[in-house]
Amino acid sequence: MRFGIVILPDQRWSVARHRWQQAEEWGFDHAWTYDHLGWRDLVDGPWFDSMGTLTAAATVTSRLRLGTLVASPNFRHPAAFARQVTSLDDVSDGRVLLGLGAGGIGFDSAVLGGETLPPRQRVDRFAEFTELLDAILLTDGTTWRGEWFAAVDARNNPGCVQTPRVPFVMAANGPRSMRLVSRFGQGWVTTGPDVDDLGEWWDGVAELVARMDARLVADRRDPASLDRYLSLDSAPAFSLGSAQFFADQVGRAAELGFTDVITHWPRESSWYAGDESVLVDVATRLLPDLRG
Repeated sequence: MRFGIVILPDQRWSVARHRWQQAEEWGFDHAWTYDHLGWRDLVDGPWFDSMGTLTAAATVTSRLRLGTLVASPNFRHPAAFARQVTSLDDVSDGRVLLGLGAGGIGFDSAVLGGETLPPRQRVDRFAEFTELLDAILLTDGTTWRGEWFAAVDARNNPGCVQTPRVPFVMAANGPRSMRLVSRFGQGWVTTGPDVDDLGEWWDGVAELVARMDARLVADRRDPASLDRYLSLDSAPAFSLGSAQFFADQVGRAAELGFTDVITHWPRESSWYAGDESVLVDVATRLLPDLRG
């Protein structure tokens, strides 16, 4: 099992820098930040850009893998985003994990003045976004015209440090997004179902695992070739409520075949509210044992 932590981009770098460095010192395998222009009820507070944050984090760490959880076409264009991804992969010396998703509704989908798309159209756009981003990162000089995006001789020189490109860790709960994971993804990340009961959430996660496996088999892809990331805090209980609860949740994830779990740095209030002492306890006492 590998362990990741989300550090929201809601603190000035004078504070955030320590958190990224601490995550590496504690032995986390990967650390992530949200790729939003503003998020839920935190939109009125401080918020910083994900790619700038990750680039800064790359300069103060040396081992930790760094990722977006998750970038989406809500405000990204593949040609411009490919340049940012390539730059981050270069600065980090090949430590990028590129989390990608269809994008939800809310501030990101409204702030640029466009219409809020229904789910089917968001997945249509995501499919085109992923295919074009993949093409640009793999080929120098991509010309493309689709329903949602266009590119004319888009360049990728010098390309990613990682070959053939940075790994895509793709969010998917539905059948069409799972097909995209099977085609383009090196990793799959799920938030599980949107329910209020913890037992029901785990039942839903197990069902999603079965669906993902079936999709891979149908596409003649070895299920073992896909890394599986579970966002523990999408459950109706914060994973760092206590060290024992975290250990229990990790155990359940392992039973379902997840290779990676992701928690969040505790906040004082609102989303992911919790006690940092629990994170310290988990990181210093439990992580070495849980890896075994």
